[in-house]
Amino acid sequence: MKDHSRYRQLANLTRLINTKLQLKEMLEAVTEAISEEVFQCDSVGIYMPQADGSFRGYTGKPDFINGMTIDMHVIDPKNDALVREVVEKNRPVYIPDTASDERPSDWAVDSFLIRSLLVLPISFGDELFGLVFLFNYGQPMNITDEQRETVEAFVNMAAVAIRNANDLHRKEDLLQEKQFLLNVNRELSRCETMQDAIEICFRYIGEVLKNDNAAVHLLDPLAGRKIEPAKLSKQSSWSEDEWLKVHKMTVADILSDKVYQEAVQTRKPIFIPDVTKDSRPDPQVTKAFGIRGLSVFPLVAMNEVLGFIAVPNLSDELVDYPKSVQQLAQSVVDSTASTLSNLLYMDKQEMIIEERTSQVREKNRELERVVTELENLSREKELILSSAGEGIFGLDLQGHMTFCNPAGLEMLGFEREEDIVGLPCGWIFWGDPAKTTGCAVGPDNKPMVQVDRFYRKDATSFPVEYDLSLIQEGDDVFGQVVIFKDITERRQLEDEIKYYAYYDSLTDLPNRLLLRDRLDHALTNAALNKEQLAVLFLDLDRFKLINDTFGHSFGDLLLKEVAIRLSTSIPETGIVSRQGGDEFMIILLDVKTKEEVIQTVERVNAAFAEPILLEGHEIFIKNSIGIAVYPEDGTDAEALIRKADTAMYRSKEVAGGSFHFYHEGMGRRTIENVKYENALYRALERDEFVLFYQPQMDYCTGEMAGVEALIRWQHPTEGLIPPNVFIPLAEQTGLIVPIGEWVLREAAGQLMKWMDAGYAPVNMAVNLSAAQFEQDDLVTVVEQVLADTGIPPRYLHLELTENQLMRDSELAINTMHRLKKLGVQIAIDDFGTGYSSLGYLQKFPVSTLKIDRSFIRDLMDDDDDRALTDTIITMADNLGMEVIAEGVETEPQADYLAARSCALMQGYFFSPPIPAKQLEKRFLKNK
Repeated sequence: MKDHSRYRQLANLTRLINTKLQLKEMLEAVTEAISEEVFQCDSVGIYMPQADGSFRGYTGKPDFINGMTIDMHVIDPKNDALVREVVEKNRPVYIPDTASDERPSDWAVDSFLIRSLLVLPISFGDELFGLVFLFNYGQPMNITDEQRETVEAFVNMAAVAIRNANDLHRKEDLLQEKQFLLNVNRELSRCETMQDAIEICFRYIGEVLKNDNAAVHLLDPLAGRKIEPAKLSKQSSWSEDEWLKVHKMTVADILSDKVYQEAVQTRKPIFIPDVTKDSRPDPQVTKAFGIRGLSVFPLVAMNEVLGFIAVPNLSDELVDYPKSVQQLAQSVVDSTASTLSNLLYMDKQEMIIEERTSQVREKNRELERVVTELENLSREKELILSSAGEGIFGLDLQGHMTFCNPAGLEMLGFEREEDIVGLPCGWIFWGDPAKTTGCAVGPDNKPMVQVDRFYRKDATSFPVEYDLSLIQEGDDVFGQVVIFKDITERRQLEDEIKYYAYYDSLTDLPNRLLLRDRLDHALTNAALNKEQLAVLFLDLDRFKLINDTFGHSFGDLLLKEVAIRLSTSIPETGIVSRQGGDEFMIILLDVKTKEEVIQTVERVNAAFAEPILLEGHEIFIKNSIGIAVYPEDGTDAEALIRKADTAMYRSKEVAGGSFHFYHEGMGRRTIENVKYENALYRALERDEFVLFYQPQMDYCTGEMAGVEALIRWQHPTEGLIPPNVFIPLAEQTGLIVPIGEWVLREAAGQLMKWMDAGYAPVNMAVNLSAAQFEQDDLVTVVEQVLADTGIPPRYLHLELTENQLMRDSELAINTMHRLKKLGVQIAIDDFGTGYSSLGYLQKFPVSTLKIDRSFIRDLMDDDDDRALTDTIITMADNLGMEVIAEGVETEPQADYLAARSCALMQGYFFSPPIPAKQLEKRFLKNK
């Protein structure tokens, strides 16, 4: 009855977590539950961490303690050995008698007359969310192990509530940040001048940092690559003239300041809340500008430093920005740097063209004077012509070559001037010796040739920049002279710059910018031709785990292979783009039906069915896909991308390799889900859950070796509800933890009933959910169930999936070893469908592998399924493990498995899951 009350309290707290209550209301319910459970406890208080490392009272009972409200009480771990121990070791400490323990604060013990004390961390994994204090003023609390476990369970609920609140805030902040950066990039993409881009940057930086004193310092290539102050925000409390004047008076070389020097060298932002406590800033400069704190952001584009943006804090109040704010500000600066780089390149090209044009014109004027005196050319002028760096050749009025300088001969592939003189100009201009008419002088004595490439002697071509002028004296024209330059290197540089502006350097796929441009064009064409198109947003599942486990270089290799498989899976007219990180986008053009889209998704999933072999590791990667269709889901690029992203997140909620089309109701639970969810909160309290049992048979002996416990929900009005309907709801709401504990206790209790009735003992298999497996008190719960029911531990088999074990492999190994010490057996369920490697399998203390039913279903018809099944059986045998085949439905399947030494089987061929009474009659045997 006490356990039943505990489950009801846990279910009630879980319901509160999911009813969108304020965090304070939720934690007040936790303190209420704890105080009801531990009757000897005079005070319960929850303390939350502060920015300075201390903990401040947040909520508790009673409201007043020694004349103070809970929020007036602050605890500093530096001065309190007990709190410091709990924080550092992340585990509870119970002190039955404070008089015999030196760790509690003397002030606290004396002020509140504390006799006994329990302190627990509110944590999830390694993340600490706060502390819970329980104490008595006069008499010891004498807390039992059961009460302590209950308190820990309620504290875990507090951790879930705080984590959910933090996750919600983080998700909202992430969405706002994404939209914020989209706005930044949209405005920057429209800039025509550097001034426009800088003003936009100032405005957004001011919005992020709540500081309008931003200034930009840019590289001046004409001053020996020196960085000079360039522009001050119009919203600054300084005027730009004053700012430049103080700069000139106090700063000879801005890079002499260690702060700016470090920012340029490391290419990383620097944040200094208090310049008086940092040795890097120049004290004279900070004093002259009245700077209290300083933020510096390097402007880096294409691995080149363009300068930096400095944002000083000119107020008396210290400002220390959170990491997320720092990263968002740097993202704004990075986008600005990319825009400035493009604008600088365009300006530089115009300057180069203008300079070269001026040079060519000047040389042309010199050459005209030389040509008019061509017959009497002196040796001195011949040397000048020969030493010119540009190629120079002349043409007569018939379009034949008359001379060529050494530089021109070398670029055109000729060794001697005699070899080129007399050749038709068509050889050089068009690679066709027969064509000379285009070389003639046109009306008004203007040259007619217009080409962008010259041809060499071997018929290869190269890009040129040239000027063609007439040789004339007065109104008489004698021929033409051409001054040209090979611009191959410049063209290659231009192509390289263009590539990196529009393509992802890692995967060679179009980047976000090019994808957006192509999508805009595709939408325009689709509107004109009244066609449909689809936008697919794809995200790799568990990529972060792979990246963290094997390293970023390994992750880069994986992304390259993913890009190749995606590119070969879509139609030729489709477009694949890498959006960043592990996100990809696909555009399908001229889509006739949704079935076409589904076929493409199936090809993509088929491409990922085969493992990716990288550096000796077999990696199985799956994806989640969201789909938006034009014009059904939107008519502009932004709407389609956003809705495809929304649909992708819906796919993330189910198994890997899934996809969803966007619909208006997406993101909101259906009425049916809400109905079941509300009823689910009361199901545990009303004893509506029942267990069915499916036998695990030894096919060779015909005897039952064990059973698997499977939960069903006996709904009062809807009847028997299968687990695939309510288990996902239980996982989403957190109810899966108390429900899973109920299953464990009920299954163990049923096994004990059979043994007490005289039946021969069998193995009892119970599935553990991911949430259960990650609970800190799992081992304690299992140990208590074994003690309460009295079953021998060896008959309890706990089943986990591969994916559960790989979520945090080191933590999983530790938990499994602790369970193994209790004597229970551990099995891996659905083996072959997850991500575990042989290396990890050897580390896990596993006794049994269960072959997934998907391999057994087509066992007699599919060679691949047979090969995989045989491999799993052999591997289990080599590792000394038992193997059980799930989903056996036919006699040929059973015969095949038995012939390969897999005798243990379960499936409808033997029996579906049935109630305990039916199992007793059909399968159990008396000793």
